[in-house]
Amino acid sequence: MASKPGILTHWPWEPLGSFKWVILTPWIVHSTYSFIVNDPKDRELAYFLIFPYMLVRMLHDQIWITLSRHRNAKGKSRIVDKGIEFEQVDRESNWDDQILFNGILFYAGHMLIPEASKMPFWRMDGVVITAVLHAGAVEFLYYWLHRALHHHFLYSRYHSHHHSSIVTEPITSVIHPFAEHIAYFLLFAIPLYTTVVTRTASIVSYAGYLAYIDFMNNLGHCNFECIPKPIFSTFPFLKYFMYTPTFHSLHHTQFRTNYSLFMPIYDYIYGTMDKTTDSTYETSLKREETSPDVVHLTHLTTPESIYHLRLGFASLASKPQSSTWYLYLMWPFTLWSVLVTWFYGQTFVMERNAFKMLNLQSWVIPRFHVQYLFKWQSETLNKLIEEAILEAELSKAKVLSLGLSNQGDSLNKYGELYIRRFPELKIKIVDGSSLVVAIVLNSIPKEATQVLLCGKPNKISYAIASALCERGTKVTTMSKEEYDNLELRLSNESKKNLVFPGSYTAKIWLVGEQCNEAEQKKAPKESLFIPISQFPPKKLRRDCYYHITPAMIAPPSLVNVDSCENWLPRRVMSASRVAGIVHALEGWNVHECGNFTFSAEKIWQASLHHGFRPFKINPLSSILN
Repeated sequence: MASKPGILTHWPWEPLGSFKWVILTPWIVHSTYSFIVNDPKDRELAYFLIFPYMLVRMLHDQIWITLSRHRNAKGKSRIVDKGIEFEQVDRESNWDDQILFNGILFYAGHMLIPEASKMPFWRMDGVVITAVLHAGAVEFLYYWLHRALHHHFLYSRYHSHHHSSIVTEPITSVIHPFAEHIAYFLLFAIPLYTTVVTRTASIVSYAGYLAYIDFMNNLGHCNFECIPKPIFSTFPFLKYFMYTPTFHSLHHTQFRTNYSLFMPIYDYIYGTMDKTTDSTYETSLKREETSPDVVHLTHLTTPESIYHLRLGFASLASKPQSSTWYLYLMWPFTLWSVLVTWFYGQTFVMERNAFKMLNLQSWVIPRFHVQYLFKWQSETLNKLIEEAILEAELSKAKVLSLGLSNQGDSLNKYGELYIRRFPELKIKIVDGSSLVVAIVLNSIPKEATQVLLCGKPNKISYAIASALCERGTKVTTMSKEEYDNLELRLSNESKKNLVFPGSYTAKIWLVGEQCNEAEQKKAPKESLFIPISQFPPKKLRRDCYYHITPAMIAPPSLVNVDSCENWLPRRVMSASRVAGIVHALEGWNVHECGNFTFSAEKIWQASLHHGFRPFKINPLSSILN
């Protein structure tokens, strides 16, 4: 929001929230009904196409968002080498308001302007008039309007809202107060209204002009340079009539230069062209991809998780992953994406972060969690993980952390398979198990007298149970296999703290994978379920507490964090991801996976030293009483 919000700052439908699109329902129903029942000669194709074209515009914008975030994560041709944060994502979450506003005006215009009826599909004279009026009137008037908006009176009340985003994304282009959008539409309406009243308008001229505006807006705010230099070398005059992403990016960093809309000619005429435009443009084009120091390798979870990726819907990615009703309406695309990733998907870069001189990247294997459960998929999955490890090795990364299901006993012996297969690896593979152990142990109060261990046993559950027994906490297990394995690890003194078979009276439950619904129902009221795997248990009990999966809060100096990691809260990172960062910071030149163990206390203290903090919930006093 602007520093001193003026009148008409808020959109009128803001109270409706996600249901704002119901405003269009009467027009959508009427246009569709009229198109179906009317005689073909009386059908209003332009009226009927208003809403479908709005959806096309939203898809176009979403493609730009995905492309921009992917290119900026890789770093090639990036212009401003800074990150964005949650505050910017929240501020820009209403980017579809502009399309909704346009739709209302087009529907209203069709009803109120007689000449808007019976619009033909194509007229050449209308296209020419639209182009001439845009290059002349619209560009000229926009330049002076934009300069006026930078006067302190209007800037503080309106335009500062847009300039809150120093590092721009494609959708930044339409993030303005409502009053500004009214002014902009009046400008763009000059060629639109002129062609309507002169009966030269056509569906192509309208759709083409809106597509041009959307394309150029997204281009100018994408934060990576994509206009090839040979274009300007071959046609030098184009620099006056076509801007570049660098041109407009400089306006967001310098504020008092490069005011033009899409054609820089008026900045040249009035002397407001930034002197560094050409040099910054060339520097951005030459910028190579960023080499990561730490790679976090993760994968998709549910079919709907593709929308929660940072490359998906920005507003969904900025919140913990959950089921949203309107995503079920997109099941055809969801099903298509599942099939594509199942057979053709390749690992891709999703996110970049920076922390203490380290370049961090998150890579995604396009496979879903359910695929990791099929033995016949093991060979394919291991091949994808191997390829990612070798690619990270070639990029000279120091550490690769394995997230979610990328490491497991049945799949690859918790990552040990890759170390044995490639013994000369310089990159260190970290599964984060030691930090998981440390986080869980520090989530249990020292004064706790008993805990219950449930779920599928693994090396993490054994390490946690062993540590608890050693410190005098009774550990109850309902698994004979787990009891026998733990007995072998414990000293004679500690064995007395291991209970089998026991009761379900413990109010602190350590929950691994495959802890079923029946077991949860046996827990006493106000029990605390602490996950010891990277997948959270289903929250079946409203009378109990559920801790998040093993994770830590990222320090403020870890930048460019604008999305949530799966179901974790904002700025909370999984244990495996944190472990990879800490290993690189400490310079530990060792693997931590498979049978390669690491001191839980050592990595815990190192994590705290580097600013990571435990995530705490506060029901413990009632649990212990």
